[in-house]
Amino acid sequence: MTTPQPWLAHYPADVPAAVPPFQADGLSLFRAAVTSAPTFDAVLYFDRRISYAELDRLSDALAVALLQRGFTAGDRLAIYLQNSPQFLIAVLATWKAGGIAVTINPMNREYELAKLLADATPKALICVDSLRDEVVAKMPSEVLPPIVLTTSALDMQSRNDPRIFGKIERRQAKANGDLLAVIEACAGQVPPVHVPAPGDIAFIVYTSGTTGKPKGALISHDNIAHVTAAHRAWYALAEGTPILAAAPLFHITGLAGHMALAWAIAAPLVLCYRFEPGVVLDAIAEHRPRYTANAITAYIALMNLPQLDPVKLASLLTVTSGGAPVPPSVAALVKQKLGWHILNGYGLTETSSGVVIMPRDAGGRVDPVSGALSVGIPVSGVEVWVAGEDGARLGHDEIGEIVIRGPMVAGGYWQKPVESADSMRADGFRTGDIGFMDVNGWFYIVDRKKDMINASGYKVWPREVEDVLYAHPAVREAAVVGVGDAYRGETVKAVVSLRDGQVADREVLVTWCRERLAAYKVPRVVEFVEELPKNASGKILRRMLRDETKVAA
Repeated sequence: MTTPQPWLAHYPADVPAAVPPFQADGLSLFRAAVTSAPTFDAVLYFDRRISYAELDRLSDALAVALLQRGFTAGDRLAIYLQNSPQFLIAVLATWKAGGIAVTINPMNREYELAKLLADATPKALICVDSLRDEVVAKMPSEVLPPIVLTTSALDMQSRNDPRIFGKIERRQAKANGDLLAVIEACAGQVPPVHVPAPGDIAFIVYTSGTTGKPKGALISHDNIAHVTAAHRAWYALAEGTPILAAAPLFHITGLAGHMALAWAIAAPLVLCYRFEPGVVLDAIAEHRPRYTANAITAYIALMNLPQLDPVKLASLLTVTSGGAPVPPSVAALVKQKLGWHILNGYGLTETSSGVVIMPRDAGGRVDPVSGALSVGIPVSGVEVWVAGEDGARLGHDEIGEIVIRGPMVAGGYWQKPVESADSMRADGFRTGDIGFMDVNGWFYIVDRKKDMINASGYKVWPREVEDVLYAHPAVREAAVVGVGDAYRGETVKAVVSLRDGQVADREVLVTWCRERLAAYKVPRVVEFVEELPKNASGKILRRMLRDETKVAA
């Protein structure tokens, strides 16, 4: 690195500035865990426990089955599943067969899935039986993979918690297409040993919130190895530290910050199928995880549980948040109600998860001017700076685009050379996020470049207005977007959900904002909703709110 690094003064004493030693690829992370701890739990899934040795055998059998069906090195396998053991088995089997795992949001429906399959052209697809019948069966023949294997949501556990599985029925498997039957038929068989090269692609992960054609970030085995090594050191995670997979596994946080990180420390991964607050609360009490990561909206959901018992949460010593802004007022409330000091962080799919993170044991830093909560400092081996419109590096407290350079940054997008060249430049990855760095090296994210509102020539960053709204005691969640205005060009609209039992109207919230913001930043339109739209990782989807406004207009 050629530039001064003011953040080095804030590194935890036991965290190296350079990337610590690591296994060279994601599969080696897992194999090392199998060798060192074969009898340790790899998965805790309701009433099912799977050891590292068993997970190794299950994925061996599936890899053999894939190879027998014509799957070859470099082929893609699409994983269209929730957080279940089958997801881990599918990833490992794909790698053992020399392939690339393509992770797909199980909330995607026909139109979305068809676009992703057309883009990734996978040789195989693994999904739950209901999605096969309701979505996959409707795919055009030209995008349907030749190998389709299905599993029931009821598989791999027998508790059948009604909060998750209450309305699910097992469906008839297609001939030779039942995942567990296929694994059983190849039980005991071992595929030829495959060792991925560091630069081989481990995952194609489609970026969230995109419009138009999908962009699949190419996450290499080297990317995964570096980010897990950095996170392990940053959070001081000892061997065997249980990890709660609260974020979806198809998301980069789930892939790198849960699954691969668990393998790096030979730890059990606690899975709950999907995020249901009551189920997650009970899983924490039962399996005693010590580390987790999720969007702030997940912690808000836990705080709103009527049966919340903070004692059940006591095992979680390291709690991190990313993927969506964390208002300082909400961070304080999480500390008060849940007992967690959230380590705020920042990363993207293209950076293989968080690369700027609050140091552990550091208090949250709030910028006195913008009121934003700092996302922390760069982790080991990463350089971050702020660039102006001309690409030049900006000074302290100057607002510009966040640029990141380091071994965690993806090499590009799947079959998108133009977009790859535009974002993944030799001198750093252009994130599209706007922020600044203070004199001490702490970073703050202001907003997405595309979300900026231009009201009569004045720039309004939605996050600043949202932080003020979150500070109101009646507000549970808030999102701010620009609305067309004949006079101003754009004006500020707030979409708000209220806490249970709380009352507020437009005038109350407008007055609250007027007392704390410049006049041009105050929402002129306020809409109240029961729930704000979110993606599966918990990020509020401003784009959907903007689209709804256009339709309404």
